[in-house]
Amino acid sequence: MNETWKGAIACLGVAVFFVMTIGIIYWQVVDQPNKNWILKGSFSGLIWERRTHSLIIQTLTEDKTFVEIEVGNVGNPEADVPFVRNLCWLNQTEFCYTWESIADVKISLESDDTSQIECYSITWTPLNCHMDLKDCISMANVSWYGGGSIHAQKWPMNNMTVQMQPFLVSDQRDNPSGYGSVLERYFLGSTGVAVLVNPEVPLQVGIESMQQFCLWMPSSLERLPLKYTVCVGPNVKAVHQKVWPPPPAHKPVLPNMDILWSPFWKLLVNVDSGVKVERELRTFSNRLKRHHLGPGIINLNEHSTSLLSDMMDHEYLNSRKTASTRQTRDLPLVKLLNISITVSPFVGVDSKQFQMSLEDGTEAYWLSLPTTPKGYLVPLLTQWKGKFCVKLNITNPAAVSWFMDRVGSLQAHLGMEYVVLEGGERNPFEALALRPPRALAGDEYIGLFAGMATRLGNSAIVTSGTRSGHMPLFIWMAPLQDNWSYSGLKGIIPSVLHYSLLGYNFFIPDAVGGSLSNEVVTDEELYIRWLEIVAFLPVISFQTPPWACADNRVLNLTRFYISKHQDFVVPLIQRYAEEWRATRSPIYRPLWWLSPDDLNTFAIDDEFLIGDEVLIAPVTEKGATQRDIYLPGNDLQWQDLSNDQVFDGGTSLKDYPVGLEEVAVFSRRNS
Repeated sequence: MNETWKGAIACLGVAVFFVMTIGIIYWQVVDQPNKNWILKGSFSGLIWERRTHSLIIQTLTEDKTFVEIEVGNVGNPEADVPFVRNLCWLNQTEFCYTWESIADVKISLESDDTSQIECYSITWTPLNCHMDLKDCISMANVSWYGGGSIHAQKWPMNNMTVQMQPFLVSDQRDNPSGYGSVLERYFLGSTGVAVLVNPEVPLQVGIESMQQFCLWMPSSLERLPLKYTVCVGPNVKAVHQKVWPPPPAHKPVLPNMDILWSPFWKLLVNVDSGVKVERELRTFSNRLKRHHLGPGIINLNEHSTSLLSDMMDHEYLNSRKTASTRQTRDLPLVKLLNISITVSPFVGVDSKQFQMSLEDGTEAYWLSLPTTPKGYLVPLLTQWKGKFCVKLNITNPAAVSWFMDRVGSLQAHLGMEYVVLEGGERNPFEALALRPPRALAGDEYIGLFAGMATRLGNSAIVTSGTRSGHMPLFIWMAPLQDNWSYSGLKGIIPSVLHYSLLGYNFFIPDAVGGSLSNEVVTDEELYIRWLEIVAFLPVISFQTPPWACADNRVLNLTRFYISKHQDFVVPLIQRYAEEWRATRSPIYRPLWWLSPDDLNTFAIDDEFLIGDEVLIAPVTEKGATQRDIYLPGNDLQWQDLSNDQVFDGGTSLKDYPVGLEEVAVFSRRNS
């Protein structure tokens, strides 16, 4: 072959190479579809959207989008990685892919044909210790519920803004921008989608109002994976009933339902001795009787509780004496009253309890810094209510036994049944940016604290909850401001719906008028409207007594709504409590529970249902004596219990009259 032919063949080869290269580039950039199906179930499928680097779950007919997840920090948008090669080979229910030196992803599909629920388990595993993982879930055209409570609670959470932070329960008195008292790694969307994040993931969550919420896994030497599951189904109610709570679910146990019948009265007194507390208790109890407010429970705060305990055998309460040496004395006048006490796992560093623990070698009763080279324990210093304290080491059985013995003694000698345990939500390790022991990582302390509370019986009350909705506990809702905003009155119903959706149906709402300021409520209209809402909740609680208002109308309305609560609301709660125990359906329900495909119900945050049969529509605007009311269920009818008018479901009542002393209550009728 002469040189001419050789040159021609070489030129042809180069031309073919360039044509193939251009063809491949064209295929990757131009001709390749922007959307690629990754997995397909019986009615839904997972799509990779190349342009937005998003995972999208849609129906196979593409007429409904359940959720869109933007994949952050993975892949290179400039390189436009196709993300279509399945390294799980021919497996029809799994998809695997690797971004070289960045991360692996594995997605598994499980289908339940009987319930029409399909779940996609997604696991991102970083391939280097400098890689953090972040997936952001769109709020476009989806109303989202669940997650963590916040100071100014919203329903749905689309209107919330929370900076990226550890997804942990915090004390909002100290951290008002943090997540609040009830939190679960569960997010529910109105399109019929639920997101459940694995409990072992050290998760951070941020919420951008009306945009997205993001799940973030910071980089670590352990290269921990980001694992979560996305389930989709026919509608929001069907998905919630199927996937929450996740298996294995503990069998729920009811708390002491007797508490429903008795209002809680917070006794706020500024005294310095147990004798004075005892006198204030008698005075307050006599005033309740004089104003014909019926039997109630007088709640003592932690300071008053400690003063009463000092009246008993101080040595016993601050030591570990055996039962044979106990010389405590009863307080007969206090035992005649129905009171509840408040305790916490904190002990002041200036207290005899703490000093004696250092002397007798039981410093292991308190959370400690990592052991020193010589094996000494250094108690971890923290703050509680403005004082330097140490916190009970709840992983130490001896410490727990000592604490429970102390509380049990208080119960016995004060003759009371209900105990409020507060302070479980504070993690001093996290607050000091210290790495906690594995047993106390994240919110583990709260779970252990709730378990310890159940050892007191079924009459314990806690102030925070996570993974404990099945326990026989009441939970005291976070304190609110004495105003009309979402930090005050308007935040009550969103909080009620949030608590109940996550399984915390037995709660004590904040005191009528709000208690965050510890001041007497002076806005009479606010007091009345607040009273009208909480009268339909499990327990009515007060901090400002009704006789503090100059108008006798407030006192008369208080008597009326206490009676209304006992006669009408408590039997409803008792009936639906049995249903909750059998089916885990919430007692307090959003309107979409009856109309899960009705777009009008997804964002209503000022109405709620008790079970399936009663709808409550209070007034939450200052000065209003009318409001718009939406009645759900196109095949239902609703009767106004105040005037017997009957209305069809699926309609709006515009400017419906609701006087200052009234609350709109509708009873469901089958059409």
